[in-house]
Amino acid sequence: MTINERTDLGLTDSAAGCSCCTTTAAKTPETVASSVSEDVLVDGMTCSHCVMSVTEEIAAIDGVENVSVDLNAGGTSRVTIHSAAPIDAARVRAAVEEAGYALAGSNA
Repeated sequence: MTINERTDLGLTDSAAGCSCCTTTAAKTPETVASSVSEDVLVDGMTCSHCVMSVTEEIAAIDGVENVSVDLNAGGTSRVTIHSAAPIDAARVRAAVEEAGYALAGSNA
């Protein structure tokens, strides 16, 4: 095979650019606008595994569309919860505790 030979795999529309940048791509939860965005502070997370654990537990709550974490390793991390409607604080606390962590300032 020479440098000028390549096989089109049909993954992109060459006129529109790559498939991840096209405007006709299906909307993912990250691109859907949420009406509620709430931040909670979580103590004790130190690594990406911690972030994954907390994210999975909070994302499992009905109504949660997306979760993002600003990790402050060993300190207090900011967890942003995106949802269509407000999420019950007790459910968020339970999810964080299920993951093995605590909301900042809680004595539980």
